[in-house]
Amino acid sequence: MSKRVLKPAVFSPAPLLYSFRLSFNRFFCIHNSPEDSITQQETTDSISTPHSSSAHYFSAQDLTFLKESISVAKVADIEPGKRLTDALLIINGINNYNDALGETTQKFLRQFREKLDENLVVDVLRNLQNAELGVKFFLWAGRQIGYSHSMAVYNALLELLAGDKNDKVSDHFLKEIQNDDSQVLGKLLNVLIRKCCQNGMWSLALEELERLKDFGYKPSRVTYNALIRVFLEFLCKVGNWRDALNMIEKEEFQPDTLIYTKMIMGLCEASLFEEAMEFLNRMRVNSCFPNVVTYRILLCGCLNNGKLGRCKRILSMMIAEGCYPSPKIFCSLVHAYCKSGDHSYAYKLLKKMVDCGCKPGYVVYNIFIGSICGNEGLPSMDLLELAEKAYSEMLDARIALNRINVSNFARCLCGSGKYEEAYRVIREMMGKGFIPDAAGLFLPSFNRSRPPYGTSGTRSWTPE
Repeated sequence: MSKRVLKPAVFSPAPLLYSFRLSFNRFFCIHNSPEDSITQQETTDSISTPHSSSAHYFSAQDLTFLKESISVAKVADIEPGKRLTDALLIINGINNYNDALGETTQKFLRQFREKLDENLVVDVLRNLQNAELGVKFFLWAGRQIGYSHSMAVYNALLELLAGDKNDKVSDHFLKEIQNDDSQVLGKLLNVLIRKCCQNGMWSLALEELERLKDFGYKPSRVTYNALIRVFLEFLCKVGNWRDALNMIEKEEFQPDTLIYTKMIMGLCEASLFEEAMEFLNRMRVNSCFPNVVTYRILLCGCLNNGKLGRCKRILSMMIAEGCYPSPKIFCSLVHAYCKSGDHSYAYKLLKKMVDCGCKPGYVVYNIFIGSICGNEGLPSMDLLELAEKAYSEMLDARIALNRINVSNFARCLCGSGKYEEAYRVIREMMGKGFIPDAAGLFLPSFNRSRPPYGTSGTRSWTPE
């Protein structure tokens, strides 16, 4: 067999393969990429033989192998690692048939009925980039047996309809949905209102509420609660808490713990702590009990505004009801009371932490001891005893003082004449990795001929 006869006999399927690939890409792809398309040059190279190769005879097995190679190459091109997903196939089919999801497109979509699920529909809606076709596909999917729209699908449709600028959804889209399935439109509008509430678009939420009513629907209980929460919190935040209460009475609305908590949050932001405490009592009257979130919001609101007396009251109430502050809140409370000079209550907070199952750690102990021993003057004997108690508890918990507190604590002990205790503190902290240096040598020689108390009655220490 000559070379001239062999070449077309063996490689004749190649032009057919190229034609199939070209038609496949033209039909299903929006645009061809280097990975998904085959150029004419690549096809030419694949069917040409090297000039340096010499002619030789081929067996029947060789011919079969070459045909199988061509067949495998065709399948690999249709199903590569980056193959078109079902969502892209659907999008390409909708765009290419160009019949506004008419009969021809719907026949094409029948092959995807069994594959319809939340993820597939969401992917199509997010990548279709055509609101008109998106609505039609949404309606088509909703009519398929065994499939029902989820919250994620409603959100994806609203994102498509609103666009990048979060524009108001056009009425003609909503009317089209209503004509197809009025129940679906009611659900969609409810989701839209809740979405506006979550994003803080209060005025748009009101507009959508009016449109919901214009279409003949009522807000669902979930939507109504979302609206009430938003406006009650807003009213409380601007100090109009009486209007919020009037709104509750007028609408015959029964607030729950979440709504009361939102209102208390708004009152705290407005620094209306008396009113916030009143709402706490109102909750109990209405058989609606505050939870740990309610108490923490109220406690942090008072703490941030320096209402430490009120914090004590709130803390006692919440612990009695089994609601405990977080470790961070406890640390902030200890720091606040130490800063105010109420070290006795700050030390009680360390005990309360243990009772609440929140063991004091490195930070809170160093805050407490540092606030007592970190001043220029020496602390009173009572305060120093509190620091020593806290230090003893630290050792039992295998917690160390930081470098500055070791120096200050030892200085205060020396200033009170407790040299052995100061030396013990240094030795124990050195056992935990503390290394004193010359600049921070904190065991000064005291003039022992002078009493530890100054003539003015205040405690003082004088290094020689």
